[in-house]
Amino acid sequence: MAMRGMGALPFYGGCGFRVWAPHAQGVSVMGDFNGWSGDAHWLTREGGGHWYGEVPGAKIGDQYKYVLYTPAGIFDKIDPYARQVTNSAGNGVIYDHGWFDWQGDNYHCPSHHELVIYEAHVGSYVGGWEGSVGTFQTLTDKLGHFQHLGVNAVQLMPVAEFAGDRSWGYNPANPFAVESAYGGPDGLKVFVREAHKRGIAVILDVVYNHFGPSDLDLWQFDGWSENGRGGVYFYNDHRARTPWGETRPDYGRREVRDYIRNNALMWLRHYHVDGLRYDMTAYVRSVDGTGDDLPEGWTLMREVNEAIRTEFPGRIIVAEDLRGEAKLSSTGSDGALFHAQWDPMFVHPVRRAAIPPRDEDRSLAEVRGAVSHSYGNAFQRVIYTESHDEVANGNARVPHEVNPSDPTGWHAQKRSTLAASLVFTSPGIPMVFQGQEFLQGGWFRDDVPLDWYQNDRFQGIVRLYRDLIQLRRNFEDDTRGTARPWAQGLPRERGGERAGVPPLGVRRAARRRRGGRQPQRGGAPRLHGRHARRGPLAPEVQLRCAHLLGVVRRVPVGRHARVAGGTGRAAGPRHDRDRPLLRARLLSGVGFPAAGARCGRLGAW
Repeated sequence: MAMRGMGALPFYGGCGFRVWAPHAQGVSVMGDFNGWSGDAHWLTREGGGHWYGEVPGAKIGDQYKYVLYTPAGIFDKIDPYARQVTNSAGNGVIYDHGWFDWQGDNYHCPSHHELVIYEAHVGSYVGGWEGSVGTFQTLTDKLGHFQHLGVNAVQLMPVAEFAGDRSWGYNPANPFAVESAYGGPDGLKVFVREAHKRGIAVILDVVYNHFGPSDLDLWQFDGWSENGRGGVYFYNDHRARTPWGETRPDYGRREVRDYIRNNALMWLRHYHVDGLRYDMTAYVRSVDGTGDDLPEGWTLMREVNEAIRTEFPGRIIVAEDLRGEAKLSSTGSDGALFHAQWDPMFVHPVRRAAIPPRDEDRSLAEVRGAVSHSYGNAFQRVIYTESHDEVANGNARVPHEVNPSDPTGWHAQKRSTLAASLVFTSPGIPMVFQGQEFLQGGWFRDDVPLDWYQNDRFQGIVRLYRDLIQLRRNFEDDTRGTARPWAQGLPRERGGERAGVPPLGVRRAARRRRGGRQPQRGGAPRLHGRHARRGPLAPEVQLRCAHLLGVVRRVPVGRHARVAGGTGRAAGPRHDRDRPLLRARLLSGVGFPAAGARCGRLGAW
């Protein structure tokens, strides 16, 4: 009986092989198990353009390739579903996910309102010996740094096999294989397992707007193509064009849709990752990234995300679209079912405010708009001032942009950390980019590792980031931290008992015992109406942080105070509780204005 699935399917005593090649006239498999003979083991044609065969004696670790006999010639090809490869231009390797020892891993991703994300690039986070590329092992060795900082999610830039050993990762050549230079599939699994042991989730970048374009055996895979383009896995007309090459997958073909869907689910099923971040979805839903003229791309994203939400309800799915399209995170009939998206409405105004040296070149109205922007609830956006895109491609890190001649000096420190304070105290899921916490300068390059000397040199800045994260996550239970998720319109499955939230009946009973009063510790007051959409922080923390940044007209006096811009009433501050905020404020050299002061001047940044 034929094995189910695609690619190399090992079983006791042999291995099955299945491949989709609708235009091939014959397909065989060659490898270590048959002396690399192209005519020793032929596959049999199945329906729908699939071919299948079994090879007794083939075993895990054997290298292999398909031989495709087509009208256009005979081609040796890497298996499109290869779970492991020797390299992007080498051979597939028979691999079995079931052999890895997860040591009982049953980690659950934190609820979205509790996440603090750290974006990292495996190859440059820590340099290897004698200038070699960083690996999953060198990254695993730094898990203690993530713990010390307080982040609870690491987002890895793409790790699917790419051409060469150094890359950002946004050029996947073998989407189902893990980059061999980083340590292959077992290396990634070890990193995820060890991160989970330390209470750290792992989110993975995936690239579905294009493949390759180099070292791409998917190109004209079975010999067929039109207009000199990519063949069965790709569009063969103008829809193939992307900024990264003419290699956009054909989202209208069922087999290609299944290929992408199976890939997304593989990372969650077999690598235990806690979420996916889709690269540049604007080029999945449109040809030139400005519209919605690829409806099959939109429905594909919804189909994949629906499958993830169904099978893995505790994970998170994030879009990088950067077009401000609210429907991406909508669960309505026209939505794409992402949980959140990177928010350009935050990063660009905040960077514009932080970088200029003169007050007249920045706008507090833009800052206020960045803080208050929403796609429906507070946690449908990821907010940041640095990411791999924002600190490359003509831009640099914030301290470098503030003062290119002295990126670790006083002004660069003050304005970059104040911008970071906005990230951790605004509505949204906060994210930092690798090295941001110790003033890494210049711009991001995949061949320049982080300068870890600066982690020791700028321990005060690292402590500032740590205190802000503690404030955000309410480590000491002396701030109200993040608000209860149902106050932000989130489904209860995202909060629930796992987030430390008691059942509704228990909450109501406790409220009755208190005479209807809200709790004073360990949780924010429940919000209603437009206030429920304000953001994840308790009102008094929002108000203090807004005052810190000069967007509140006066210090609150008494029980209530009104925030500039008509944002409503909020509880007054409790200065005795916010030790992490006070530490952060002292380290950054920023204090509260005097009572009655008008706070429009930011030159002291």
